[in-house]
Amino acid sequence: MTDFNNNINIKDIQDNNPEDFYKNFKEKLIDVENFPTIYTFKFIVKSDSDKGDQVKALFTHPSAKFSEKSSSGGKYTSISVENFVNNADEVIDYYKKVAEIPDVMML
Repeated sequence: MTDFNNNINIKDIQDNNPEDFYKNFKEKLIDVENFPTIYTFKFIVKSDSDKGDQVKALFTHPSAKFSEKSSSGGKYTSISVENFVNNADEVIDYYKKVAEIPDVMML
């Protein structure tokens, strides 16, 4: 399911086979987005870890803009990244790189 801003919620594309997941995700990206575009990536990390820095280090394009917000209890931090991408494959490549970082939740 997508929200009103045409964002795709990764939790809605769950599949046990990672290749099927990324295939379905790519199809949804192509349906929803007009590439090239500025795409918004969203992640949640524990506030007391360096995971946020690890995530941000992956986004090196000059267009990358980061915003962070702490949870009400301060235990977690949400990170939004606006980053230029040429196509759906680039979006998926970023998510695959972030998926290699333990304990990062992707939204």
